Amino acid sequence: MFDLHNHILPGIDDGSRDMAESLQLLRLAAEQGISHMLATPHINPGRYDNSAAGIKHALDCLRQAASEQHINISVAAAAEVRISSEMLPLVEQGKLPFIGQYQGRNVVLLELPHSHVPPGSDKLLAWLGRKNISVMLAHPERNRDLLAEPERIKPFIKAGCLFQLTAGALDGDMGPDVMALARHWLKQGVYHIIASDTHSVKRRPPKLGQAFEYVKQVQGEEQAHRLCVSNPAELSALVFERGMLLS
Repeated sequence: MFDLHNHILPGIDDGSRDMAESLQLLRLAAEQGISHMLATPHINPGRYDNSAAGIKHALDCLRQAASEQHINISVAAAAEVRISSEMLPLVEQGKLPFIGQYQGRNVVLLELPHSHVPPGSDKLLAWLGRKNISVMLAHPERNRDLLAEPERIKPFIKAGCLFQLTAGALDGDMGPDVMALARHWLKQGVYHIIASDTHSVKRRPPKLGQAFEYVKQVQGEEQAHRLCVSNPAELSALVFERGMLLS
């Protein structure tokens, strides 16, 4: 399986604290059947001021340590980018890390605040579209505005966004309301991929295997394979070839 959203790089955001935990997360991922992990540390100016260069350095260190420990998982890096006007210069300067390509366009993993859908989001999506950038919206099932009014996802669908489901949402890790919405949107075919969004061994370990089994039970193995293997593999192929993909 391919996990395109996780926080396994050591010490650069609210995910893995250190290299030891990063390596343990890789081992847990391997036990889940994950073969490829695309590390996506936060880029959230003022809180997590990560840069493409800093992310690449952390990636190189983790790759080296994983190789020394004989952990057989392919690791590449991108970012989970908080929606804000501060991301615009990164696009203009060619410093925005992408999680892959879809239908000839670069794809950014974009995070909404958990509390609301920011005004002007539609304008930012349109601006990104003019830059040949598509949006993969991270865990929309956890946004409070969308939880309260699920129909508000329709403008994002109309704008051509892709959507990433967090694996743990399917079995209630984020609460019953999030689980209900995640399962509803899964049934409606909203999601393009499932990812772990793993942060730590205790707080949110990788649970992609459990999500695969759930989808297999309710929608069949072909759909489980599509969401956990073929769609993310196709999307991220160029990133794993290069290590990182920048604009």
